[in-house]
Amino acid sequence: MAIQKFSADQLFDGYRFWDDQFVLITTGEGVVIDIVNKIDAGEEVKVFKGILTPGFINCHCHLELSHMKEKINEKPGLISFISQVMSNRHSPENEILRAIEIAEEEMKENGIVAIGDICNTTLTFSQKSKSEIFYHNFIEVTGFEPEQAGIRFNIAKEIYYSFENIYSGFEGNVKTGKNSIVPHAPYSVSPALWEEIVYFPGNLLLTFHNQEAKAENELFLEKKGEFLQLYKQFNIDSAHFNSSGKSSLQTYLQKFLPNQQIIVVHNVHTSDDDIFFAMQSPDMPWLYWCLCPNANLYVGGLLPNVESLIREDCTIVLGTDSLASNHQLSILAEMRTLRQHFPGIKNELLLKWATINGARALKMDHVLGSFEKGKKPGIVWCDENLTDSKRIA
Repeated sequence: MAIQKFSADQLFDGYRFWDDQFVLITTGEGVVIDIVNKIDAGEEVKVFKGILTPGFINCHCHLELSHMKEKINEKPGLISFISQVMSNRHSPENEILRAIEIAEEEMKENGIVAIGDICNTTLTFSQKSKSEIFYHNFIEVTGFEPEQAGIRFNIAKEIYYSFENIYSGFEGNVKTGKNSIVPHAPYSVSPALWEEIVYFPGNLLLTFHNQEAKAENELFLEKKGEFLQLYKQFNIDSAHFNSSGKSSLQTYLQKFLPNQQIIVVHNVHTSDDDIFFAMQSPDMPWLYWCLCPNANLYVGGLLPNVESLIREDCTIVLGTDSLASNHQLSILAEMRTLRQHFPGIKNELLLKWATINGARALKMDHVLGSFEKGKKPGIVWCDENLTDSKRIA
């Protein structure tokens, strides 16, 4: 059996660092055999400066929006950003498909091996069907008016079953993917539609955009703010909506089932009280808190309270969002931005968010996320300052 041997100044296994006295051994195809002491590794070890880590996991992306790169100016605010995406997402299909192909290649070169991808259409279908990247496809549904719940959900099911035809799970280490139907956000999904989503059979891994703007909490606390203007702009009837007197997260989190796993994304205006509520309340689903710092800065110029999330021992993962809201699709760039704004965060913690935590969030940790025997997580080199990376296996 052909084997490969890798060593570096630091070897990150998904959980912790090993020093340069240890060697990662894999098969020729990249399946992990072991990590051994250098004196037991023998010859022909490939030695690298910097860090070797498992491949990165991108827990939140909108690959189908890749053609919108640099079409929206920075810091428009979330309401304007949503309006511009809704108004301008349509382009010639050949342009969209080419942009999808280029964006996926960028992620592959940046060491991303798995993606939680938001899908409103089947436009990414052909690229994913031939891709080496692992995907969980989150079929996103919106519909704020209750009477449209059935129609909107049926459209989402059609897209879901299109993906299910070829993308329906894992067989050993062979990727075939997985799919869910998910809500866009509390401000865009009616209670009737939310219920359809939550109780859809097998829908055990869900995600939604959470508290990306102050206006979201204003809507749920007092039924005021910019979302009311957005509804009016797109002729959406909001007369049925009644504020709960609580934040959006505290209003909607209890609607999920205890056996469901949830990735809450962005969390820019998530308060300490919201975090405490989510972490301390009984019968809550398991939460992963996805940070997309470069997109947050691009859209609104603000970042989540990362220090509070760390202090409350929240399980954090990373995402890039889309090229409509980011200059690149790189998990390394997201880690670098977090460290610039929160210099106390150590590389070990950032890399854990980018690898094993992400793999667990997407339910892919039996294949990806760590250098454990039998896994094929990919191997990525990055420098110690997190300024450059390259997939090497």
